[in-house]
Amino acid sequence: MVNIIEKENLEFRKLNTNDKNLFIKLRFEYFVMDEFDMTGIEKDEIEDNLGKYFDENIENNNFLGIICEHKNKIISAAYLAINKMPPNPHFINGKTGTLLNVFTYPEYRNQGIATELIKKIIEEAKKENISQINLSATKSGEKMYKKLGFKESKYTQMNVKIEL
Repeated sequence: MVNIIEKENLEFRKLNTNDKNLFIKLRFEYFVMDEFDMTGIEKDEIEDNLGKYFDENIENNNFLGIICEHKNKIISAAYLAINKMPPNPHFINGKTGTLLNVFTYPEYRNQGIATELIKKIIEEAKKENISQINLSATKSGEKMYKKLGFKESKYTQMNVKIEL
């Protein structure tokens, strides 16, 4: 069931260091929506590492999160991890961002909420002098990202898992 909402009743808020537990909770809710499988041990380790990550990076402005609330209920969230890399023609100052954890709860989707959330993230990125934002898009999110100006890279995203 879709909950139709009026845009004027939406509140967007940048999370801060006091919201550490909320950051962690929303990250795990994203994992559930994205159907990640994890054991209890993995969940505990991830939770511990998320706490450490947020402690190190939120206060230093290397990570930010924005949520959208409707009637004091969180309905959408997005995170931006800020990276410093050697400059090149795509990011002259070496500051880039990686967009993560973009989600809207199913009953609030297809109303432009995530689009507004990403616009807020882009505004914050401009304030932080970030030259470029990267992301891995799902098929369902591609159209929205393209509408916001994201383009496919000539590079193929690849990764390798390092067994520790």
